[in-house]
Amino acid sequence: MTPNSREAATIAPPLRDYPAKLFVETTTRCNLGCVMCMKQAPGCGITDGDLQPAPFAALEPAFPRLEALVLNGIGEPLLNPRLEQFIARARRLMPAEGWIGFQSNGLLMTNIRALSLVDAGVDRVCLSMDGASPDTFRAIREGGKLNDLEWALSALTAAKAGCGRHDLQIGVEFVLMRDNLRELPAALRWAAARGVTFALVSHVLPYDESHADQCAYDLCTDEALSLFHVWQDKAELAGVEIRRYFELLFRFDRNPEEQRIVNFVEAIRADAHHRGITLDLKRLFALDYGRLAEVAEVFEEAREVARETGLDLRLPEAAPRERKRCDFVEQGGAFVSRDGGVHPCYYLWHSCRSYANGWLHPVKPRLFGNLAGRGILDIWNGPEFRAYRENVLRYDYPYCPGCSFAPCDYVQAETFEQDCYVNAEPCGSCLWSAGMFQCLS
Repeated sequence: MTPNSREAATIAPPLRDYPAKLFVETTTRCNLGCVMCMKQAPGCGITDGDLQPAPFAALEPAFPRLEALVLNGIGEPLLNPRLEQFIARARRLMPAEGWIGFQSNGLLMTNIRALSLVDAGVDRVCLSMDGASPDTFRAIREGGKLNDLEWALSALTAAKAGCGRHDLQIGVEFVLMRDNLRELPAALRWAAARGVTFALVSHVLPYDESHADQCAYDLCTDEALSLFHVWQDKAELAGVEIRRYFELLFRFDRNPEEQRIVNFVEAIRADAHHRGITLDLKRLFALDYGRLAEVAEVFEEAREVARETGLDLRLPEAAPRERKRCDFVEQGGAFVSRDGGVHPCYYLWHSCRSYANGWLHPVKPRLFGNLAGRGILDIWNGPEFRAYRENVLRYDYPYCPGCSFAPCDYVQAETFEQDCYVNAEPCGSCLWSAGMFQCLS
């Protein structure tokens, strides 16, 4: 390591003068019609097309110091016939310790294709798996079958052995919904038995209102739940019926016991405010604790499978983190759409209408430049993109999903301008930074 590289390594990735990770969309085309995909949502305006050689070549100045190159976006990467060409070119230019990977539904993963990808230099391949039973898999991955996944895994494990690439990591991604929650442990065991070395589990991100009830998570944060449980136990010991609070709040002729209830709940609010915790009492009073317990139980079963099989398992949070952390920004990532546009994260990569927060939330992409007119390092170091990353790292954002005033005009505007803290980044309504959604990274 040279003195300059040692000095650069001491600087946080988002503040360096080059990106550490690039997420590059190789295509927006797909050969499946998955129910939870934004392409199936009403009003989706994403047009089909492949990444061309010119914008990929424009990324090459960043490759010599790149830690990771993830070649997927909204489409199926195997549909781009230049995928191996992109991998091989990046492999020649990237550091030996840098890795290249992508996520796929696996339908096009034949023995020949697996060999060509491994020979080109791919390091990680993650295949979609959303059920352990054929019926569940088929219902979610419309057009896909569990047998297709098994054949894809067989092709990859054979290519791994045939090419002597024992470092190749083969994984699965499981999108968690109410309909498939109980199948997670069995799916992980099935995958581990077929050569899978890692598994990513993510909650579903509903892009359509009809899928919002499939969410296995609630929007109350981990710290809000913890604080509420403590005060709920205190209320029970003191004989205070805190659930009557909203019934009594605007009553002016309260008797002493009713005033005691109001005072007790106001003390809960004051404690939350002092600790900087977002508290939506109506949501907490109505919370389905049985569902939370079920998710916790399934997650523990999944961890046990991982311990038994040696699977590297990444689970999402069971409840959103109160203390946000944006891995995309923290790890120095930039996102490139198939048309060459440069964006900051998955959340702000494409236009969509999300229901992840329990209400309609229009999301517009944040664009910092296009590779057709500027180099990747010029865009990365531009004042707008750098200021964006610096602002995100302050983490001075509201938690919109758990706010009792949400949805408000700030977050439901068709074009986001600012939140209630006067931030120009819509991070307050992002559940990626709360640990609910994951991706290959």
